[in-house]
Amino acid sequence: MQEKKGDMATGNTNKAPKKTNLLDHHSIKHFLDESVSEIVTARGYKEDVRMSNVRLLIGAVVIVIALFAQFYYKKFPENRNFLIGCILIMYTKEKNAILFTYPPEGSFNSTGLVVSSKLPRFSDMYTLSIASADPQSISAKPKVEFTKSVTKFTKEGVLVEGLFWKDVDGLINDYSKEPKKSK
Repeated sequence: MQEKKGDMATGNTNKAPKKTNLLDHHSIKHFLDESVSEIVTARGYKEDVRMSNVRLLIGAVVIVIALFAQFYYKKFPENRNFLIGCILIMYTKEKNAILFTYPPEGSFNSTGLVVSSKLPRFSDMYTLSIASADPQSISAKPKVEFTKSVTKFTKEGVLVEGLFWKDVDGLINDYSKEPKKSK
């Protein structure tokens, strides 16, 4: 018991490695997105949950609209325009952003980050991009991204975190470095 308390105090906790289903594309993307979120927040960026709350609100509105479309009092040929409007609202709901952050504490020349990712179906190429949360700001930096294969897993579905951490950390460093000034 005392050993566990000592390990927890020093931060030496032995976490069991997280596994994912390598045959499920959505599971792999979700796992990589969660890892990216952990890496970015470990670098000192605090998560901005306002956009997540807005997305949840929009999702609830979309569900209500879908219910209206399902139980609308007119039958199909007559309610076609209403259904088209509902479908358009539902498809504008989601973007690829996985994390919004505030600027790091003590930073006066940085904006927050928008981290987004893509993993197309039937592809092993994972694209991760980092952009400014406020693109109109004077301190906004250009968007950076990388595309890498998602073959950084063991046969058991465990991510080789060291390699992935290095890639994501390098992308954050690329975004953070000062742009070269032209003379």
